[in-house]
Amino acid sequence: MSFIHDDFLLETKTAQRLFHEYAANLPIIDYHNHLPPADIARNRRFANLFEIWLEGDHYKWRAMRANGSAERFCTGDAEPYDKFLAWAKTIPQTLRNPLYHWSHLELKRYFGIDVLLSEKTADEVWRIANEKLAQPELSVEGILAKFNVAALCTTDDPSDDLAAHIAIGKSGLRTKVFPTFRPDKALTVNNPDAFNAWINKLAAASNTDISTLPELLDALDKRHAFFHEAGCRLSDHGLSACYADFPSDFEAAAIFDRARWGKAASPDEHAKFAAHLMLHFGRLDAKRGWTKQLHLGPLRNNNSRAFAKLGPDTGFDSIGDLPQAQALSSYLDRLDQEGNLPKTILYNINPNDNYTLATMAGNFQDGVIPGKIQFGAGWWHLDTKWGMETQMNALSNVGLLSRFIGMLTDSRSFMSFPRHEYFRRVLCNLIGSDVERGEIPGDDELTGSLIRNICFENAKNYLGFNLLEETSK
Repeated sequence: MSFIHDDFLLETKTAQRLFHEYAANLPIIDYHNHLPPADIARNRRFANLFEIWLEGDHYKWRAMRANGSAERFCTGDAEPYDKFLAWAKTIPQTLRNPLYHWSHLELKRYFGIDVLLSEKTADEVWRIANEKLAQPELSVEGILAKFNVAALCTTDDPSDDLAAHIAIGKSGLRTKVFPTFRPDKALTVNNPDAFNAWINKLAAASNTDISTLPELLDALDKRHAFFHEAGCRLSDHGLSACYADFPSDFEAAAIFDRARWGKAASPDEHAKFAAHLMLHFGRLDAKRGWTKQLHLGPLRNNNSRAFAKLGPDTGFDSIGDLPQAQALSSYLDRLDQEGNLPKTILYNINPNDNYTLATMAGNFQDGVIPGKIQFGAGWWHLDTKWGMETQMNALSNVGLLSRFIGMLTDSRSFMSFPRHEYFRRVLCNLIGSDVERGEIPGDDELTGSLIRNICFENAKNYLGFNLLEETSK
């Protein structure tokens, strides 16, 4: 039997039945990822396995560094095959790391490759994969069709002209591709050079002079409306923790003015300005019926030497240990008091915060929208089998797993869609084990609908995307 077989991760007969009959063939809604929309617009063809599998993948780079691979094989100037070979040498050392599961699942699903990747099998895997990548079935459009991706949402700066998204919309692509509004750079008054460069770019995109804070808020509203017209229905914010030290309008304007003049905000000023902007973003999302995503907790760019050389998002970020509860509560409560709390998904990177976020979501349900405040899927360092299970167990214990909108890839790679299959197998195994222990009824209509809803229907209904009718059949 090959390592990746039909019942991979499915430990019971009930789990196997739930997966194969209810989960396996559902479409994918990948509502948060970092895929380049330009690659979709031009239907990118990948020249080799390095391009589609290793290019930009900081998960793999972290493992390769830990295995002793020099930086030139991660982010440097080594040849594509040599980088792949360094990864092949690393793979046998990743046992019990999810990379071992993901990598072999990906090789199986994309290329039909059953052999275990290692230095010994690297040449064979490289040859077979590259031959298959030359076929139209593994162009970007072919991949989206192969994995039945009904919709995906990229992550986009408010200053982006969305030209790629507009081109995709005109292309007739069956997969619906939507932008996501990610305005993190609007908060960076502690770094005036970067802040002012971004403000000038936003001003050009919105055709607005931005010399005062009200003009900035107006420009952001215009870009929010522009994104809405392009199909956007989600915003996203990457924060170490929520900001809840709300300043007066006058205080926020003064901080903005000083940043525009080149004076960096102090940590306290930055926190106040960020809190002011985050309220504005919440109000915009509520006004247009969007869903807000809050990704909370990472400690980024820990290795200052590597950051100076390589920049952000290169594999030097870890789990932070900042307190989350009080500020998150204050932020959600302030928007709720105003009647401006949008649908919101709360993601944590620290497993210690599982019950904090799961119970916080329950504080702000409105009795109208099922699952209005979501405790989001295991994210980043927690999108592992254990991380998925612990997230769903926490949600099950203090909320409604039945209203959960399921998994996403959070990936920069077009090789990552099998992560949805991985999640579905973990979910079916979790529920199947409960059934066989007698903890929930052995009623396939009850459990099967739970599986179907978590894997597809809940996200479709919650996010409000205009999908092709046949995707739900």
